[in-house]
Amino acid sequence: MVMSKAKTVTEYLSELPADRRKTISAVRAVVRKRLPKGYKENIGYGMICYTVPLATYPDTYNGQPLCYAALAAQKQYCAIYLMNVYGDTPTAKAFREGFKKAGKKLDMGKSCVRFKTADDLPLDVIAETIAATPMASYVAAYK
Repeated sequence: MVMSKAKTVTEYLSELPADRRKTISAVRAVVRKRLPKGYKENIGYGMICYTVPLATYPDTYNGQPLCYAALAAQKQYCAIYLMNVYGDTPTAKAFREGFKKAGKKLDMGKSCVRFKTADDLPLDVIAETIAATPMASYVAAYK
């Protein structure tokens, strides 16, 4: 999928082929269940984003809500972007160890974890990582 022009999460999901919709929806359910209080789900940068609302923290470098995590269906893979893994060494270490312990192959850039299906991910590790950083801590680290 090329960058989506969807305005809502429902529109985004409806644009996806059935297999990608199933995969993104499964990971999204885990994220939504464990997302700390205050973060909001929306569409940004052509993907599903979990952000710090501008009403809470308006002083971002680009005037956009501060992104905490995101989900996307790319051309060759799906991806979850975890900014707290990129920006926090203890969280990154626990995340990598969680993958290793689960026996899953980690295909990761700085914050981008690439996967084909939800079965490629240790969803409990994704859940723990999403839950790891309360919004106030994330904003403080960003500042």
